[in-house]
Amino acid sequence: MSALTSLPTQRVALVIQYLGTHFHGWQWQPKQRTVQEAIEVVLESVLGYSVRLHAAGRTDAGVHAAAQVAHFDAPTHIPAHRWAAILNSRLPEDILIRASASVSSNWHARFSALWRRYRYTIYTDSVPNLFIRPFVWHYYYEPLDEDLMQAALNPLLGRHHLAAFHRAGSNRPHSWVDVQAAECKREGSFIQVEIQASGFLYGMMRLLVGMLVQVGRKLRSPLAFTEIWQAENRELVKYAAPPQGLCLLRVGYPDFPFPPDVWYDTQPSFSLPSVPLSSQPCSQVNPALKSVFS
Repeated sequence: MSALTSLPTQRVALVIQYLGTHFHGWQWQPKQRTVQEAIEVVLESVLGYSVRLHAAGRTDAGVHAAAQVAHFDAPTHIPAHRWAAILNSRLPEDILIRASASVSSNWHARFSALWRRYRYTIYTDSVPNLFIRPFVWHYYYEPLDEDLMQAALNPLLGRHHLAAFHRAGSNRPHSWVDVQAAECKREGSFIQVEIQASGFLYGMMRLLVGMLVQVGRKLRSPLAFTEIWQAENRELVKYAAPPQGLCLLRVGYPDFPFPPDVWYDTQPSFSLPSVPLSSQPCSQVNPALKSVFS
């Protein structure tokens, strides 16, 4: 046991980004690569003893995070604000600590949080794009009506029992969720679905988006969407959206030690030009490329 364990401790909060592509989720799992394990291994290498990292929420395999929040307790001889640089110098390239700060000893990344916000991104153009593929659901098989999708989301606002969007395998004893915001918007070929709630059920966002796409395709009406979750009819919610389109966008606290530019909206929104370059007059194209478009 390291002599550091006998030193006075402080609670350190972290704002964490990670690309979920090659992780089997946040939480420790035997013989699987997880975000929690990767960070805790580095913490142990620095401190000389194991440290438990507590997160605001658990993301599934393949799901990204733009501003996950976690905390751990460590000796005070390392200033809290230095932990971001210390960890970043040792972590793999698909994890980044945006910032670190000292918080009170009774502050908790999970239990002090007021809400979490997730964003799901759907790419609807028929032409694939390698540079966005890791972060979207490429859904181009049928047109999606974002207005119908928004109409289906509106009744979700408020406190509801959302067992229809609760995957098996969770230890949570109930399915009550306080939904504070539910938005669907289109930007060119991209549709973004954002849900803000007090907490999220296991698999909730991906199941919800999977059925929401059926509304966008006009296979279900917004009313039918509402009736299914109100009736807690899990059997009719058959399809989960793939994980790569989902991102934990941010977490809200009544007393957060970080400025908004560190955590508020750090996942870029995708945008592509609506007019193909080849349709522009050659006078607007680099002369070296004119032969390509002539």
